[in-house]
Amino acid sequence: MSERPARANAAVLVSLDFGADGYAESSEELRLLVESSGLQPRAFIQGRRQRPDPALFAGSGKVEEIEAAVREHNAVVVVFNHELSPAQQRNLEQKLECPVLDRTGLILGIFARRARSHEGKLQVELAQLEYASTRLVRGWTHLERQRGGRGFLGGMGEAQIEVDRRLIGNRVKVLKDKLLQFRRRRDVQRRARVRGDVLSVSLVGYTNAGKSTLFNALTHAGSYTADQLFATLDTTTRRLYLEAAGNVVLSDTVGFIRDLPHGLVASFRATLEETIQADLLLHVVDASSSVRGAQIAAVNAVLAEIGADAIPQVLVWNKIDLTPVLPGLERDEYGKIGRVSLSAKTGAGLDFLRTALAEVAAAKKSAATIRQSEQHHKDTYVT
Repeated sequence: MSERPARANAAVLVSLDFGADGYAESSEELRLLVESSGLQPRAFIQGRRQRPDPALFAGSGKVEEIEAAVREHNAVVVVFNHELSPAQQRNLEQKLECPVLDRTGLILGIFARRARSHEGKLQVELAQLEYASTRLVRGWTHLERQRGGRGFLGGMGEAQIEVDRRLIGNRVKVLKDKLLQFRRRRDVQRRARVRGDVLSVSLVGYTNAGKSTLFNALTHAGSYTADQLFATLDTTTRRLYLEAAGNVVLSDTVGFIRDLPHGLVASFRATLEETIQADLLLHVVDASSSVRGAQIAAVNAVLAEIGADAIPQVLVWNKIDLTPVLPGLERDEYGKIGRVSLSAKTGAGLDFLRTALAEVAAAKKSAATIRQSEQHHKDTYVT
Protein backbone atom coordinates (compact mmCIF):
# COMPACT_ATOMS: atom_id res chain seq x y z
CA MET A 1 0.00 0.00 0.00
CA SER A 2 1.48 3.32 -1.03
CA GLU A 3 1.83 6.16 1.45
CA ARG A 4 -0.51 9.12 1.17
CA PRO A 5 1.09 12.24 -0.28
CA ALA A 6 2.07 15.00 2.12
CA ARG A 7 -0.47 17.77 2.51
CA ALA A 8 0.68 21.05 1.04
CA ASN A 9 2.25 23.23 3.75
CA ALA A 10 0.96 21.01 6.59
CA ALA A 11 2.92 21.58 9.81
CA VAL A 12 3.10 20.02 13.25
CA LEU A 13 3.74 22.58 16.00
CA VAL A 14 5.61 21.80 19.24
CA SER A 15 5.62 24.03 22.32
CA LEU A 16 6.92 22.76 25.67
CA ASP A 17 6.35 24.38 29.05
CA PHE A 18 9.54 24.75 31.08
CA GLY A 19 7.82 26.82 33.78
CA ALA A 20 8.50 30.26 32.32
CA ASP A 21 5.87 33.00 32.39
CA GLY A 22 3.78 33.63 29.30
CA TYR A 23 3.71 30.03 28.05
CA ALA A 24 0.11 30.18 26.78
CA GLU A 25 0.69 33.47 24.97
CA SER A 26 3.94 32.21 23.46
CA SER A 27 2.18 29.11 22.14
CA GLU A 28 -0.54 31.19 20.50
CA GLU A 29 2.13 33.41 19.03
CA LEU A 30 3.77 30.34 17.48
CA ARG A 31 0.53 29.53 15.69
CA LEU A 32 0.35 33.07 14.30
CA LEU A 33 3.99 32.93 13.21
CA VAL A 34 3.43 29.64 11.41
CA GLU A 35 0.36 31.01 9.63
CA SER A 36 2.27 34.17 8.70
CA SER A 37 4.95 31.97 7.10
CA GLY A 38 2.39 30.35 4.80
CA LEU A 39 2.29 27.00 6.63
CA GLN A 40 -0.91 25.34 7.84
CA PRO A 41 -0.92 24.13 11.48
CA ARG A 42 -2.42 20.62 11.58
CA ALA A 43 -1.42 19.47 15.07
CA PHE A 44 -0.16 21.17 18.23
CA ILE A 45 1.99 19.03 20.52
CA GLN A 46 2.43 20.38 24.06
CA GLY A 47 3.96 19.10 27.28
CA ARG A 48 5.90 19.98 30.43
CA ARG A 49 9.58 19.42 31.16
CA GLN A 50 12.03 20.65 33.74
CA ARG A 51 14.81 21.06 31.17
CA PRO A 52 15.42 20.28 27.50
CA ASP A 53 16.68 16.83 26.54
CA PRO A 54 20.31 17.21 25.37
CA ALA A 55 19.84 15.01 22.29
CA LEU A 56 16.21 15.47 21.19
CA PHE A 57 15.11 18.54 23.19
CA ALA A 58 11.65 17.03 23.77
CA GLY A 59 12.59 13.59 25.05
CA SER A 60 12.06 10.24 23.34
CA GLY A 61 8.43 9.76 24.44
CA LYS A 62 7.33 13.18 23.22
CA VAL A 63 9.25 12.72 19.97
CA GLU A 64 7.28 9.52 19.33
CA GLU A 65 4.08 11.54 19.81
CA ILE A 66 5.36 14.12 17.33
CA GLU A 67 6.32 11.35 14.90
CA ALA A 68 2.78 9.92 15.07
CA ALA A 69 1.30 13.37 14.37
CA VAL A 70 3.60 13.80 11.36
CA ARG A 71 2.36 10.51 9.91
CA GLU A 72 -1.30 11.18 10.73
CA HIS A 73 -1.34 14.62 9.09
CA ASN A 74 1.26 13.92 6.38
CA ALA A 75 3.13 16.99 7.58
CA VAL A 76 5.95 18.48 5.56
CA VAL A 77 7.65 20.20 8.52
CA VAL A 78 7.78 20.23 12.33
CA VAL A 79 8.11 23.64 14.00
CA PHE A 80 9.44 24.03 17.55
CA ASN A 81 8.59 27.10 19.60
CA HIS A 82 12.13 27.04 20.98
CA GLU A 83 15.73 27.50 19.93
CA LEU A 84 17.29 24.16 19.03
CA SER A 85 20.98 23.39 18.97
CA PRO A 86 22.36 22.18 15.62
CA ALA A 87 22.78 18.67 17.08
CA GLN A 88 19.21 18.57 18.42
CA GLN A 89 17.84 19.76 15.09
CA ARG A 90 19.86 17.16 13.19
CA ASN A 91 18.81 14.34 15.56
CA LEU A 92 15.15 15.31 15.32
CA GLU A 93 15.22 15.38 11.52
CA GLN A 94 16.78 11.92 11.43
CA LYS A 95 14.20 10.57 13.88
CA LEU A 96 11.14 12.25 12.33
CA GLU A 97 12.33 11.91 8.72
CA CYS A 98 11.16 15.40 7.85
CA PRO A 99 12.54 18.97 8.11
CA VAL A 100 12.53 20.59 11.55
CA LEU A 101 12.42 24.34 12.13
CA ASP A 102 13.12 26.10 15.42
CA ARG A 103 11.72 29.51 16.36
CA THR A 104 14.73 31.36 14.97
CA GLY A 105 14.61 29.54 11.64
CA LEU A 106 10.86 30.20 11.36
CA ILE A 107 11.24 33.94 11.94
CA LEU A 108 14.16 34.13 9.52
CA GLY A 109 12.00 32.47 6.88
CA ILE A 110 9.21 35.01 7.41
CA PHE A 111 11.69 37.87 7.15
CA ALA A 112 13.10 36.42 3.93
CA ARG A 113 9.61 36.33 2.38
CA ARG A 114 8.66 39.84 3.49
CA ALA A 115 11.80 41.90 2.83
CA ARG A 116 11.20 44.30 -0.05
CA SER A 117 14.01 46.87 -0.12
CA HIS A 118 17.53 46.03 -1.24
CA GLU A 119 18.87 46.79 2.22
CA GLY A 120 16.21 44.67 3.90
CA LYS A 121 17.08 41.70 1.69
CA LEU A 122 20.78 42.12 2.51
CA GLN A 123 20.02 42.22 6.24
CA VAL A 124 17.93 39.07 6.07
CA GLU A 125 20.55 37.24 3.99
CA LEU A 126 23.22 38.18 6.53
CA ALA A 127 21.15 36.83 9.42
CA GLN A 128 20.37 33.63 7.50
CA LEU A 129 24.02 32.99 6.63
CA GLU A 130 25.18 33.52 10.20
CA TYR A 131 22.43 31.17 11.40
CA ALA A 132 23.26 28.56 8.75
CA SER A 133 26.99 28.64 9.47
CA THR A 134 26.41 26.58 12.64
CA ARG A 135 24.16 24.09 10.86
CA LEU A 136 26.16 23.18 7.77
CA VAL A 137 26.17 19.48 8.60
CA ARG A 138 22.37 19.24 8.45
CA GLY A 139 21.34 17.14 5.48
CA TRP A 140 24.65 17.64 3.62
CA THR A 141 26.07 14.30 2.48
CA HIS A 142 29.26 15.68 0.94
CA LEU A 143 30.64 17.57 3.90
CA GLU A 144 32.84 14.77 5.19
CA ARG A 145 34.71 14.53 1.89
CA GLN A 146 38.24 15.91 1.74
CA ARG A 147 39.79 18.05 -0.94
CA GLY A 148 43.34 16.89 -1.72
CA GLY A 149 46.13 19.29 -0.82
CA ARG A 150 48.74 20.48 -3.26
CA GLY A 151 52.10 18.69 -3.34
CA PHE A 152 53.38 15.90 -1.16
CA LEU A 153 53.01 18.08 1.94
CA GLY A 154 49.30 18.69 1.23
CA GLY A 155 48.11 16.24 3.86
CA MET A 156 44.45 15.16 3.84
CA GLY A 157 43.37 18.42 2.29
CA GLU A 158 40.50 20.76 3.12
CA ALA A 159 37.19 19.29 4.21
CA GLN A 160 34.15 20.41 2.20
CA ILE A 161 32.55 21.81 5.34
CA GLU A 162 35.56 24.10 5.77
CA VAL A 163 35.19 25.27 2.16
CA ASP A 164 31.51 26.02 2.72
CA ARG A 165 32.24 27.91 5.93
CA ARG A 166 34.90 29.94 4.17
CA LEU A 167 32.50 30.78 1.33
CA ILE A 168 29.86 31.83 3.84
CA GLY A 169 32.46 33.93 5.68
CA ASN A 170 33.40 35.70 2.46
CA ARG A 171 29.76 36.44 1.64
CA VAL A 172 29.11 37.71 5.18
CA LYS A 173 32.00 40.17 4.79
CA VAL A 174 30.57 41.43 1.47
CA LEU A 175 27.12 41.89 3.01
CA LYS A 176 28.47 43.77 6.03
CA ASP A 177 30.42 46.11 3.73
CA LYS A 178 27.29 46.85 1.68
CA LEU A 179 25.21 47.45 4.79
CA LEU A 180 27.91 49.81 6.07
CA GLN A 181 27.44 51.90 2.92
CA PHE A 182 23.70 52.16 3.62
CA ARG A 183 24.50 53.17 7.19
CA ARG A 184 26.85 55.96 6.10
CA ARG A 185 24.27 57.28 3.65
CA ARG A 186 21.67 57.37 6.43
CA ASP A 187 24.12 59.17 8.73
CA VAL A 188 24.46 61.96 6.16
CA GLN A 189 20.67 62.30 5.89
CA ARG A 190 20.33 62.25 9.67
CA ARG A 191 22.93 64.99 10.18
CA ALA A 192 21.04 67.18 7.71
CA ARG A 193 17.85 66.74 9.74
CA VAL A 194 19.65 67.57 12.99
CA ARG A 195 21.06 70.77 11.49
CA GLY A 196 17.54 71.76 10.53
CA ASP A 197 16.25 71.17 14.08
CA VAL A 198 13.56 68.87 12.69
CA LEU A 199 11.86 66.62 15.23
CA SER A 200 12.70 62.96 14.51
CA VAL A 201 10.07 60.44 15.64
CA SER A 202 10.17 56.63 15.34
CA LEU A 203 7.25 54.26 15.61
CA VAL A 204 8.16 51.16 17.61
CA GLY A 205 6.05 48.36 18.98
CA TYR A 206 5.22 44.70 19.03
CA THR A 207 4.57 43.15 15.64
CA ASN A 208 0.97 43.53 14.45
CA ALA A 209 0.28 46.36 16.93
CA GLY A 210 -0.75 48.59 14.02
CA LYS A 211 2.36 50.73 13.50
CA SER A 212 2.11 50.82 9.71
CA THR A 213 -1.61 51.58 9.84
CA LEU A 214 -0.86 54.50 12.17
CA PHE A 215 2.03 55.60 9.93
CA ASN A 216 -0.31 55.67 6.92
CA ALA A 217 -3.01 57.50 8.85
CA LEU A 218 -0.57 60.27 9.79
CA THR A 219 1.44 60.55 6.55
CA HIS A 220 -0.79 59.00 3.84
CA ALA A 221 2.29 57.01 2.79
CA GLY A 222 0.43 53.94 1.57
CA SER A 223 2.73 51.46 3.33
CA TYR A 224 1.67 47.81 3.18
CA THR A 225 -0.52 46.70 6.08
CA ALA A 226 -2.04 43.33 6.97
CA ASP A 227 -3.39 41.54 10.03
CA GLN A 228 -0.35 39.29 10.34
CA LEU A 229 2.97 39.18 12.13
CA PHE A 230 5.85 41.06 10.47
CA ALA A 231 3.72 42.46 7.63
CA THR A 232 6.29 45.24 7.21
CA LEU A 233 10.06 44.87 7.60
CA ASP A 234 11.67 47.81 5.85
CA THR A 235 12.03 51.16 7.57
CA THR A 236 10.03 53.89 5.84
CA THR A 237 10.56 57.59 6.56
CA ARG A 238 8.21 60.46 5.65
CA ARG A 239 7.85 64.11 6.51
CA LEU A 240 4.74 65.05 8.45
CA TYR A 241 3.63 68.69 8.57
CA LEU A 242 1.92 69.85 11.76
CA GLU A 243 0.38 73.28 11.70
CA ALA A 244 1.45 73.99 15.26
CA ALA A 245 4.98 72.64 14.90
CA GLY A 246 6.06 72.58 11.26
CA ASN A 247 7.81 69.55 9.76
CA VAL A 248 8.32 66.31 11.67
CA VAL A 249 10.26 63.30 10.36
CA LEU A 250 8.36 60.10 11.10
CA SER A 251 9.91 56.61 10.66
CA ASP A 252 8.10 53.27 10.67
CA THR A 253 10.39 50.44 11.83
CA VAL A 254 10.26 46.64 11.92
CA GLY A 255 8.02 45.17 14.59
CA PHE A 256 9.48 43.49 17.65
CA ILE A 257 8.56 40.14 19.16
CA ARG A 258 9.32 38.12 22.25
CA ASP A 259 12.67 36.32 21.92
CA LEU A 260 13.54 38.10 18.69
CA PRO A 261 16.62 36.24 17.36
CA HIS A 262 19.83 38.05 18.27
CA GLY A 263 21.11 37.54 14.75
CA LEU A 264 18.19 39.56 13.40
CA VAL A 265 18.70 42.32 15.96
CA ALA A 266 22.35 42.53 14.93
CA SER A 267 21.62 42.41 11.20
CA PHE A 268 18.87 45.04 11.45
CA ARG A 269 20.89 47.27 13.78
CA ALA A 270 21.68 49.70 10.95
CA THR A 271 17.98 50.08 10.18
CA LEU A 272 17.08 50.29 13.86
CA GLU A 273 19.50 53.18 14.26
CA GLU A 274 16.63 55.34 13.03
CA THR A 275 15.16 54.42 16.39
CA ILE A 276 18.40 55.00 18.31
CA GLN A 277 18.81 58.51 16.85
CA ALA A 278 15.16 59.57 17.28
CA ASP A 279 14.10 62.45 19.54
CA LEU A 280 10.90 60.62 20.48
CA LEU A 281 9.57 57.07 20.31
CA LEU A 282 5.89 56.42 19.74
CA HIS A 283 5.51 53.03 21.37
CA VAL A 284 2.44 51.57 19.65
CA VAL A 285 0.53 49.05 21.77
CA ASP A 286 -2.39 46.81 20.82
CA ALA A 287 -4.84 47.96 23.48
CA SER A 288 -7.12 45.00 22.71
CA SER A 289 -4.43 42.42 23.51
CA SER A 290 -4.75 40.55 26.80
CA VAL A 291 -0.94 40.35 27.03
CA ARG A 292 -0.12 43.95 26.17
CA GLY A 293 1.95 44.29 29.35
CA ALA A 294 4.25 41.43 28.29
CA GLN A 295 4.44 42.86 24.77
CA ILE A 296 5.46 46.28 26.11
CA ALA A 297 8.17 44.60 28.19
CA ALA A 298 9.43 42.65 25.15
CA VAL A 299 9.71 45.85 23.07
CA ASN A 300 11.51 47.68 25.87
CA ALA A 301 13.96 44.76 26.18
CA VAL A 302 14.92 45.07 22.49
CA LEU A 303 15.16 48.86 22.81
CA ALA A 304 17.59 48.37 25.70
CA GLU A 305 19.60 45.90 23.60
CA ILE A 306 20.08 48.45 20.79
CA GLY A 307 20.74 51.35 23.18
CA ALA A 308 17.44 53.18 22.68
CA ASP A 309 15.98 52.72 26.16
CA ALA A 310 16.82 56.27 27.29
CA ILE A 311 14.89 57.97 24.46
CA PRO A 312 11.61 59.61 25.62
CA GLN A 313 8.50 57.56 24.86
CA VAL A 314 4.83 58.21 24.40
CA LEU A 315 2.68 55.11 24.71
CA VAL A 316 0.11 54.93 21.91
CA TRP A 317 -2.76 52.63 22.80
CA ASN A 318 -4.01 51.62 19.37
CA LYS A 319 -7.05 49.57 18.29
CA ILE A 320 -9.33 51.14 20.89
CA ASP A 321 -12.18 50.49 18.44
CA LEU A 322 -11.95 46.90 19.74
CA THR A 323 -12.12 47.99 23.40
CA PRO A 324 -14.28 50.18 25.68
CA VAL A 325 -11.40 52.71 25.90
CA LEU A 326 -12.23 56.23 24.72
CA PRO A 327 -9.92 58.45 22.67
CA GLY A 328 -7.82 60.80 24.78
CA LEU A 329 -4.47 61.55 26.30
CA GLU A 330 -2.97 61.20 29.77
CA ARG A 331 -0.25 63.34 31.32
CA ASP A 332 2.30 62.38 33.93
CA GLU A 333 2.97 64.21 37.19
CA TYR A 334 5.19 66.71 35.34
CA GLY A 335 2.51 67.60 32.82
CA LYS A 336 4.09 65.73 29.91
CA ILE A 337 1.90 63.53 27.70
CA GLY A 338 2.61 59.91 28.60
CA ARG A 339 -0.13 58.04 26.79
CA VAL A 340 -2.49 58.61 23.87
CA SER A 341 -5.48 56.36 23.18
CA LEU A 342 -6.62 56.14 19.55
CA SER A 343 -7.67 53.98 16.65
CA ALA A 344 -5.45 54.26 13.60
CA LYS A 345 -8.05 52.30 11.65
CA THR A 346 -10.99 54.67 12.30
CA GLY A 347 -8.97 57.85 12.92
CA ALA A 348 -10.47 58.40 16.37
CA GLY A 349 -7.95 60.11 18.66
CA LEU A 350 -5.40 61.04 15.97
CA ASP A 351 -5.74 64.71 16.88
CA PHE A 352 -4.58 63.90 20.42
CA LEU A 353 -1.44 62.33 18.98
CA ARG A 354 -0.83 65.35 16.76
CA THR A 355 -1.12 67.49 19.91
CA ALA A 356 1.50 65.33 21.63
CA LEU A 357 3.87 65.61 18.65
CA ALA A 358 3.38 69.38 18.47
CA GLU A 359 4.23 69.76 22.17
CA VAL A 360 7.44 67.75 21.82
CA ALA A 361 8.40 69.66 18.66
CA ALA A 362 7.81 72.98 20.42
CA ALA A 363 9.96 71.86 23.37
CA LYS A 364 12.75 70.86 20.95
CA LYS A 365 12.64 74.24 19.22
CA SER A 366 12.64 76.03 22.57
CA ALA A 367 15.68 74.05 23.71
CA ALA A 368 17.43 74.83 20.41
CA THR A 369 16.70 78.55 20.84
CA ILE A 370 18.14 78.51 24.35
CA ARG A 371 21.29 76.74 23.12
CA GLN A 372 21.73 79.28 20.32
CA SER A 373 21.27 82.14 22.77
CA GLU A 374 23.83 80.68 25.18
CA GLN A 375 26.27 80.14 22.33
CA HIS A 376 25.75 83.71 21.15
CA HIS A 377 26.49 85.08 24.62
CA LYS A 378 29.57 82.87 24.87
CA ASP A 379 30.85 84.04 21.47
CA THR A 380 30.20 87.67 22.42
CA TYR A 381 32.06 87.27 25.72
CA VAL A 382 35.04 85.64 24.00
CA THR A 383 35.15 88.41 21.40
